[in-house]
Amino acid sequence: MLGGCTYNSYNGLVKADLGVQNAWSNVETNYQRRTDLYNSVIKVVEGSANFEKSTLTNVIAARAKATSINVNINDPKTLQMYEQAQSQFQGSFSKLMAVAEAYPDLKSTQAFQDFQVQIEGTENRIGIARRDFNAAVNDYNLRVRTFPGNIFAGMFGFKAKDYFQAKAGSENPPDIKFDIK
Repeated sequence: MLGGCTYNSYNGLVKADLGVQNAWSNVETNYQRRTDLYNSVIKVVEGSANFEKSTLTNVIAARAKATSINVNINDPKTLQMYEQAQSQFQGSFSKLMAVAEAYPDLKSTQAFQDFQVQIEGTENRIGIARRDFNAAVNDYNLRVRTFPGNIFAGMFGFKAKDYFQAKAGSENPPDIKFDIK
């Protein structure tokens, strides 16, 4: 009886832990999709407009930082660093988009229009992947923290995981201005 309970509890914890890892991989996959799309639009902008070099340089630097962080989903600090880098990347890219608004030729290119549609879909996918990650963490944490799973979790070294958390202030709408000079 105890052997069967141990077997089922351990396997349930392993399955839930793998679910969290899979969900985080989906978050990373969608961030990579965003990065790939941004890389494409950077090429379109480079070829279509003569604009502030510093804006493009900042986007390229933010992209490099965002893609250089290795995440350990068991370490909340690396999750936070990764999310901060993604936020910086998105912020610098927003500035690039604002510069692009000042260039009607760029705005009207098919590649740029396609990008705008794709990035909206990608941002939605990122939101869904984050929600799915939190659901997987919730399922895992329930197994780790409720009886009798908490007993076996402690015996086998399973610990509660942190949820994805939005950065402070993200509940407020962004202040977007297109008064580029």
